[in-house]
Amino acid sequence: MNKKPIYKKWWFWLGIIVVIGLIGNMGDKEAKPSATASEVATQPKAETVSTEQTTEDKEQAEAEKKAAEKQKAKEEAEAAELAKKEAEANSVPREHKAALKSAQTYAEIMHMSKKGIYEQLTSEYGEKFDKEAAQYAIDNIQVDWKENALKSAQNYAESMNMSDSGIYDQLTSEYGEKFTKEEAQYAIDNLE
Repeated sequence: MNKKPIYKKWWFWLGIIVVIGLIGNMGDKEAKPSATASEVATQPKAETVSTEQTTEDKEQAEAEKKAAEKQKAKEEAEAAELAKKEAEANSVPREHKAALKSAQTYAEIMHMSKKGIYEQLTSEYGEKFDKEAAQYAIDNIQVDWKENALKSAQNYAESMNMSDSGIYDQLTSEYGEKFTKEEAQYAIDNLE
């Protein structure tokens, strides 16, 4: 909010006029202490200014109070959400947590696809997690699958010198990486 400089406010100039009038009256000691016409004219304005400032102050205080209440409500909602997530995390079975950690490792180190990780977690030759634990892991893992497809494609391009179409087929194959067509296409489009 841009504030006007003080000398551009009307009440500043009104105050200057009043002060000059008071100084002028102090010099004339023999003058009667009756109010001059200019002082009488400015007094109601001064009261109006005071009333306006008080109203503005009240409005500002109310706005600040509402903002503080809104901030407090937001913080309480965030705290409640955090408590809910912690409660959910504490209620998750140990095996589900273990499946999630394994899935995270496969995603970060081996850059596997979602389907590939699920099958590795449930395979009798792999991790041997039950389907519920594996599905929990897949539902809760935080991975950019397109980036995993790209990293896997880069590995094929560098280590095996494969063509783009060969890499695409390997990424989407049921016997290969098992990425979706969209993820594989992203990888091919961004391969260097």
